[in-house]
Amino acid sequence: MQALGKHLADARRGKKVVHCHGVFDLLHIGHIRHLEQAKKMGDLLVVTLTADAYVNKGPNRPAFPQQLRAEALAALDCVDFVAINEAPMAIEAINAVRPDYYVKGSDYRVAKDDHTGGILKEREAVEAFGGRLVFTDDITYSSSRLINQHMDMLPPTTRSYLDDFATRHPIKTIINGLNSLAKLKVLVIGDAIIDEYQYCQAIGKSSKEPVLAVKQGESEQFAGGALAVANHVAGFCGNVGLLTALGKQNDYESFIRAQLAGNVWPTFCQRDDAPTIVKRRFIDQYFFQKLFETYDINDSPLTGEVRQVFLESIAQMAPQHDLVIVMDFGHGLLDEEAIDLLTNHAKFLAVNAQSNAGNLGYHTISLYPRADLVCITENELRLDARDRHGDLEPLIEQASARMGGAAFAVTRGAQGCLTYSQRHGFAHVPAVATSAKDRVGAGDAFLSVAAPCVARGAAMEIVGLVGNAAGAQAINTVGHRESAARPALIKQIECLLK
Repeated sequence: MQALGKHLADARRGKKVVHCHGVFDLLHIGHIRHLEQAKKMGDLLVVTLTADAYVNKGPNRPAFPQQLRAEALAALDCVDFVAINEAPMAIEAINAVRPDYYVKGSDYRVAKDDHTGGILKEREAVEAFGGRLVFTDDITYSSSRLINQHMDMLPPTTRSYLDDFATRHPIKTIINGLNSLAKLKVLVIGDAIIDEYQYCQAIGKSSKEPVLAVKQGESEQFAGGALAVANHVAGFCGNVGLLTALGKQNDYESFIRAQLAGNVWPTFCQRDDAPTIVKRRFIDQYFFQKLFETYDINDSPLTGEVRQVFLESIAQMAPQHDLVIVMDFGHGLLDEEAIDLLTNHAKFLAVNAQSNAGNLGYHTISLYPRADLVCITENELRLDARDRHGDLEPLIEQASARMGGAAFAVTRGAQGCLTYSQRHGFAHVPAVATSAKDRVGAGDAFLSVAAPCVARGAAMEIVGLVGNAAGAQAINTVGHRESAARPALIKQIECLLK
């Protein structure tokens, strides 16, 4: 953007500068009419476009990489300058261009319809330099709709499902539901986990032993487990409490506090006999292939004073929140008495009882006698039922009846999810991602948006689609680099259903 500003410094003398900004993923007649109208307002037309890394229209977008999008715009006679904006919003571009007129399409005329809130910030930035925000009026097309119709990367069965879904569940209903989550007061309880990625380069087999030798590189740490869920929930709900335990040895408290969203209010109990849990994954950096992982953990149950403080905190905090989300990784934090307090004190209880390498075979959802929502993987449900090949629907119905009529969301990886409630019955919702960078945290993201939606009374089929969309965003992020956020999720859902 600095280079663009320098080029414009000489070119703009005595001329009116007009600025347009967007993704321009599929250049169409609506874009061309918009740009031609904009050029008529001044002498120089500058077009900036959102870099690939900041296009928030969901997985598989943009359909065209930034260089091709820039070339297409530069080929238009009406366009004088094109630049790629390496920032999530247009503010940096506006500050560099300092336009006399900043021009947007008619679909941005009503500010409240822009779920990102970006148009108001853009107006403020333009007017700070004495410029004006103006709108064009001509035929409009949706790049997302055209891509869905003619270049869709989703399987035909998924596209057919989404088209049918849109006839039964208007986009506005989904958006209003997601907006309403801001009023919820949510408590997240569960294990605090530091997910560490140790990047390395495989250099071959040891000459004397059958051991893979690697060259160690950089490392990256993320706030995972219940910490990641709290951050996801904070993107939708205004007030998020967090109750967890840290270890006295290597507590990571400063790091954790720095990673938590501003509207997450943590309560930490401290274990004298344990470190804060670290799950360290060794990753071949060239292929991004996970080689193996280690746990730094003491997974024995809480004891003594720290256990008493933790139990008292559950009894005090759970009734004060509209929704309690439990992330139970089976690492000793939640015992039978803690579960009893949760089932008796939570107004609405959502539970994920995870199976992992540290608890496989010892930890399943049947530890919970009651819940309002259960969110688990298909494998976790089958493990609990001791049924590897049977039909899923009877297993869900049996588990729901055993847990007081709990609603269920069973995630199935590439097969999407299967949702159930006594009110809405079953819904098979396909996955909406066709590729994945990293599957760590996908289930966390699903639960983080699904639980508030169920607590607000959303239909389970809507819950399944919204959860799948959040999971699709998560698997296209390395680790927990990014948390779910309402504007980006709404934008993705709009693009899926156009």
